[in-house]
Amino acid sequence: MGFHMTYYLSYKFRLLLLFTLCLTVVGWATNNYFVRAIQEIPKAKNFIANFKKTMVLSKKEPLTNEAPVKKADLDNCPSISPYLRGQDKLIFKPDLTLEDVQAENPKVHQGRYRPEECKAQQRVAILIPHRNRERHLTYLLEHLHPFLQRQQLDYGIYIIHQAGSKKFNRAKLLNVGYIEALKDATWDCFIFHDVDLVPENDLNLYKCEDQPKHLVVGRNSTGYRVELHRMKIVRPMPDVGKYTMIFHTRDQGNEVNVERMKLLHQVSRVWRTDGLNSCVYRLLSVDYNPLYTNITVDFWSGP
Repeated sequence: MGFHMTYYLSYKFRLLLLFTLCLTVVGWATNNYFVRAIQEIPKAKNFIANFKKTMVLSKKEPLTNEAPVKKADLDNCPSISPYLRGQDKLIFKPDLTLEDVQAENPKVHQGRYRPEECKAQQRVAILIPHRNRERHLTYLLEHLHPFLQRQQLDYGIYIIHQAGSKKFNRAKLLNVGYIEALKDATWDCFIFHDVDLVPENDLNLYKCEDQPKHLVVGRNSTGYRVELHRMKIVRPMPDVGKYTMIFHTRDQGNEVNVERMKLLHQVSRVWRTDGLNSCVYRLLSVDYNPLYTNITVDFWSGP
């Protein structure tokens, strides 16, 4: 009996000891797990924070790459610019320089400009025959650049300079300007402009229409060939198509052409073969100045 009691107590004691030992092991393991889990929480927070930062950066970085693309996604400019102001009073300052004009047009580069707020409806090339008219050119550029910018045009100004002192050939210079400008860019419209005529009213839009457009009301020196193509000439209203002509005297090589009327009478006979397809010239240089592209040619020397 005594033996069995001792054995029974010993058995219970061993069970209790085993149970206590198991609780100790479980407690130690559980406590170690939660301590590690709690210690990992800040690491998890840091990971999430860094992940969010990475997501934010990945969204912001492409913006710099997409900036040039956004220009292509601009809305078209309105048909009538909101910046037009109509009749303008022209002032020709005697001490004006090209540097002054450049400072007034900081967004013009190599004679080119395009609006930043919208996509221009047309790309317009302004062709200006030139020789010995530096003062006139300065005055024209001072007024023409802001004039065209207020019309929200994507434009470029080309000065076609005839070298030498032989007879000035304005028409041929315009043909050269057309050919060379198309080598430089794709243009939708061409404006043939005299260096001594300054537009007064920016409602006189420098845009091309279905028919040829004569911008200077009352002066139609280009109408003969146009009529042979069975086209009509479009003109602005008289109060819009006003120009100020800068006074000058005729210099050597720019005398009155006594053969002018004779040549005009020959237009109906030679217009199909005399023009762009017969324009032969020697290209001396193409210089990209801040306010314009200067094209210098020679018609009289050999190739």
